[in-house]
Amino acid sequence: MNASSQTNQVPAEAEALTQHLNKEISIHGFVYKIRKMSGFSFVILRTKRALVQCVHSPGYTEFPVEVLKENMSVIFFGKVAAEARSQMGLEIRLKKCEILSAPVAGAPVVINKNSVEASLDTLIDLRPVTLRNVRERAIFKIQEGICRGIRDFLYHNHFTEIHSPKIVFSGAESGSDQFRLDYFGRKAFLTQSPQFYKQMMTGVFERVFEIGPVYRAEKHNTSRHLSEYTSVDLEMGFVSTLRDIMRLEADMLSHTLAFLSEAYAQELTIWGPDYLPSVANIPEIPFAQAKEMVSKTYAREITDGDDFEPEEERLLSELMKKLTGSDFTFVTRYKSSKRPFYAKDCADDPTVTDSFDLIFRGLEITTGGLRIHDYDQQVAKMRAREMNPEDFQHYLLAHKTGLPPHGGLGLGLERFTARLLKLPNVRYATLFPRDTGRLEP
Repeated sequence: MNASSQTNQVPAEAEALTQHLNKEISIHGFVYKIRKMSGFSFVILRTKRALVQCVHSPGYTEFPVEVLKENMSVIFFGKVAAEARSQMGLEIRLKKCEILSAPVAGAPVVINKNSVEASLDTLIDLRPVTLRNVRERAIFKIQEGICRGIRDFLYHNHFTEIHSPKIVFSGAESGSDQFRLDYFGRKAFLTQSPQFYKQMMTGVFERVFEIGPVYRAEKHNTSRHLSEYTSVDLEMGFVSTLRDIMRLEADMLSHTLAFLSEAYAQELTIWGPDYLPSVANIPEIPFAQAKEMVSKTYAREITDGDDFEPEEERLLSELMKKLTGSDFTFVTRYKSSKRPFYAKDCADDPTVTDSFDLIFRGLEITTGGLRIHDYDQQVAKMRAREMNPEDFQHYLLAHKTGLPPHGGLGLGLERFTARLLKLPNVRYATLFPRDTGRLEP
């Protein structure tokens, strides 16, 4: 049913409607739900960010409610009226509609309830449809807000945003977990990290960051691993201590969560009020001490003295929450043998590094630390690990020609989002996940 009108075209944001009380407007969106009542019907319109209650009244509305179908895209014409009983405090009394497109098949799952009752695999298999559920799509608006908050903080702290290549000659982390490519007859890889590039750029801009995809060919099919994920990477020059970087991350997360609470309140409300943690006074503990504490507190034998098992991360978070009240824990002084070749060793003990992980609600979300900036020290560490410095000539050129003392971090965006919303699997917070068994949709 077509209609033309001189009414006000309203953007599809809920807050815009309050400015048009008692006025005729037009608004576009999707028919989310139709509830037929006695003598009238509620039609819920899904806009790009809100659900808007509309009322179809046969004595006022000029089209039959039967022409509407769920998931139909429409333009509604009507009058905005106050209604205290609706979630928005208002509703649209429908006059006319213009149907833009109609579905040729019903939705394969019910999407207009509070949540989609389906398995994780089904949610992902049917992503084009299941993301239309307001709770599911709120995840990714919140994820957008995380990126906006981080960018805002970093820009205000004089960081320059860079965009490094994703097809590279050598992996920053080395090892076998790389995706290999035939690059016009040459061996190449999908990048595991922008590490080399952001280190080089500290000699150009001093402070740099990037939010972009990275790739790990790890054959892990767990709730925490992805083959492709989004990494928030930053590097800063002229740092003197590891705490400079840890303090910056704490401030960045504090700013980001405050930004979320203000700019994404309606999405956070969908998930509930208790998801945003405090970032004040994050405790710090050396790796070896953390292992011992978990072992003694929970009567667990230490079977891996070089790294955390996933259960140990969970138990450490549980313990630190009880002891300090914090959902975050900085773990420092990881063994040099378990950190990459560019990690700077501690001056008081060269067997451990000036590095850290940030564990949040039982999951490591960030790895960071100081880097080796001295050319001779970097070459020496490469050779000690039986690496050929000639394979890294462009990376080492930055060291050879002078780099400032520097350090940085990488934060997994999907992991942070998942832990923020207390999701049990990182795939819930990944728009279209890629893992060992999934290449579609």
